[in-house]
Amino acid sequence: MVNVPVFNEAGQQIGSEQIDEAALGGQVSASLLKQAVVRYQANLRQGDACQKTRAEVKGSSRKLYKQKGTGRARRGNIRTPVMRGGGRAFPNKPQDHSRGMPRKMRRLARNNAVLAKIQGGTAMIVDGVRFDGPKTKRFATLLSRLKCSRGCVYTTRETDGAAYRSGRNIPRVEVMPVAELNAYSILRRGALIFTRDAFAAFREGLSGGEK
Repeated sequence: MVNVPVFNEAGQQIGSEQIDEAALGGQVSASLLKQAVVRYQANLRQGDACQKTRAEVKGSSRKLYKQKGTGRARRGNIRTPVMRGGGRAFPNKPQDHSRGMPRKMRRLARNNAVLAKIQGGTAMIVDGVRFDGPKTKRFATLLSRLKCSRGCVYTTRETDGAAYRSGRNIPRVEVMPVAELNAYSILRRGALIFTRDAFAAFREGLSGGEK
């Protein structure tokens, strides 16, 4: 079992919660985490570059001048790739850069990322924090007291619009429900913060299907 510290809004540790490290994979697999991160980044690529071939550019298909007798190089129509404004000889076309990964591997990678944060001392739980409306200053003060002002993932049990609007303008801060947690989001930020309800939901759902 590993312990996750619990803090109040004042930044004071008021206890800890235990979680079975075996449920998180037992040990951190660097190769699995790398595969998950590469897959996530590849899926972010749009791959929508599109250039025109000589058949797609505007222009007549008439031969510019006769083949022989002019003393000039042979020339086809104005859409040829060797002329200004012509089509591309080898144009870029939309590509699908996405990569697949089995659900069990994605779930294990997420759990491994959480375990890495716990072992590194950068995972924590906050108790008693509720946002009735957008309060960016309060959110920033909370992160400062938790020493997470350099970036974090703030996790709620369900979609929390008030918490999201409170943290969306703070650099390097992501607010998301526990169901949307993934290895890439966890690893790219310095700290991982759970609300107490979110941590309970995460612990209960370790055997369920998450991202």
